[in-house]
Amino acid sequence: MNERLRKQRDFMLEVDKMKQIYRQTHIRGGSRQENDAEHSWHLALMAFLLTEHANEEVDVLQVMKMVLIHDLVEIDAGDTYAYDEAGNATKREREEKAADRIFGILPKDQEEELRNLWEEFEAYETAESKFAHMLDNFQPFSLNNDNGGVDWRRHQVHKNQILGRNKKTCEGSKEIWEYMETVIEDNIKKGNIIED
Repeated sequence: MNERLRKQRDFMLEVDKMKQIYRQTHIRGGSRQENDAEHSWHLALMAFLLTEHANEEVDVLQVMKMVLIHDLVEIDAGDTYAYDEAGNATKREREEKAADRIFGILPKDQEEELRNLWEEFEAYETAESKFAHMLDNFQPFSLNNDNGGVDWRRHQVHKNQILGRNKKTCEGSKEIWEYMETVIEDNIKKGNIIED
């Protein structure tokens, strides 16, 4: 095995650990928590299914790559719950360290490509990253709504928290954000989300 292939194989085996990183979101039906690998796969599928709802024209392949790798850093950094203030305060530092190690397993050119994709996602400046972030917020939001708001109730989530987390979601898709706003109001009426 040549050195390049060895590094690629080592990376492939390392990122299998995503299947063991469990998120706060439950899969449809609520029987268990979703893992990072399932989340990333779901976002990649959504990327090309929902492209017509993007505010701007996007490079779908770029979006798919971004959402497939955006949570690889959680192998080391762990999943930080969206509304965990203490965890979010140290998230960037933990994730940068993880990105150095995990992407560093790859051959240099691929390390740079994946690191650049991750940084683009984190920067939230390009049309692709805005659309990717919208997907990253819409997917767990949709599952939680479909599951009767159980995760919102369990964590006693307030409307202000959801609006804060999603303050830029409309930059990826105004149409999807408008739908999400109606879902938020419906879940307030049902007692799943706390009105502020």
